[in-house]
Amino acid sequence: MEAEPIQNLFAGNIRRLLMSTRPDYDRLYEIRLRAGRPLLLTYDSGECFLREKGAPPYLVTREDLKETLEYVSGYSLYAYEDEIRQGFLSVQGGHRVGVTGKVILDDGRIRGMKYISCINVRLAHPIRGCADKVMPYIAAGDRICHTLIISPPRCGKTTLLRDVIRSLSDGSDGRPGVTVGVVDERCELGGCYQGVPQNDLGMRTDILDGCPKAEGMQMLIRSMSPTVVAVDELGKEEDFQAVESVIHCGCRLIATAHGESLEQTLEQPFFQRLRRMRVFERYILLGKRDRAGVLEGIYDERGKALC
Repeated sequence: MEAEPIQNLFAGNIRRLLMSTRPDYDRLYEIRLRAGRPLLLTYDSGECFLREKGAPPYLVTREDLKETLEYVSGYSLYAYEDEIRQGFLSVQGGHRVGVTGKVILDDGRIRGMKYISCINVRLAHPIRGCADKVMPYIAAGDRICHTLIISPPRCGKTTLLRDVIRSLSDGSDGRPGVTVGVVDERCELGGCYQGVPQNDLGMRTDILDGCPKAEGMQMLIRSMSPTVVAVDELGKEEDFQAVESVIHCGCRLIATAHGESLEQTLEQPFFQRLRRMRVFERYILLGKRDRAGVLEGIYDERGKALC
């Protein structure tokens, strides 16, 4: 991963510190700035404070936050009002910048945010080919299985989903590509910047960026005729109602969910319903041992281990 585009997102003091300390960006997941607190880096193996050699951790100032936000927004916060209202901005490279601060309400609805107190830059790590091992279980010939990818936070489910989408969309030897509709509610799958996907989701993929999952699934079915619908992080009641619509329309569904284990995830009320209906034909469980994204197992609709 190139360092310069990431470093250029930050205020001068932090940029110079990143340039002198040279973090390993291939393993770096988050750079978090909190006003008056140490600058924190999160790697796949843990956390550390950013500092010059032999010096105490660098303390982030409000000026650092203000300057960083200006760089991230291209000196036009007004143009990014809608994204800030959701708590994050998408930047070139597919990275996502989360913000917190004083929320401005208007008749009970979030209108904006001021007095920004924290900026969290989450680095995108698309890994082409990481789905190769699971694809034979998801797609064989013309058959594509309804699939749920399960993992704890920061264990690779979104990364795996991206590559599954790309593989289905592009096709491979002996397997034709299909039209995939993606509802990218949190702007993490495609990582769109000014409407252009920064991550490769394949040549036959259509993306609804920043759209709520339930509404987006219905929109894709009505207008884009997808063979496969893909969404990240099922969880709301309306998501599950939309899932049933996708299934009944004959589309195939690829989705993810948070969970420490297959049993824990399927004990949740809405997943219990889908399990009774045997909606998902494949469950893929990821974990974390010495690294993120370890394949713990692949299961069929009855929970029988296939791998």
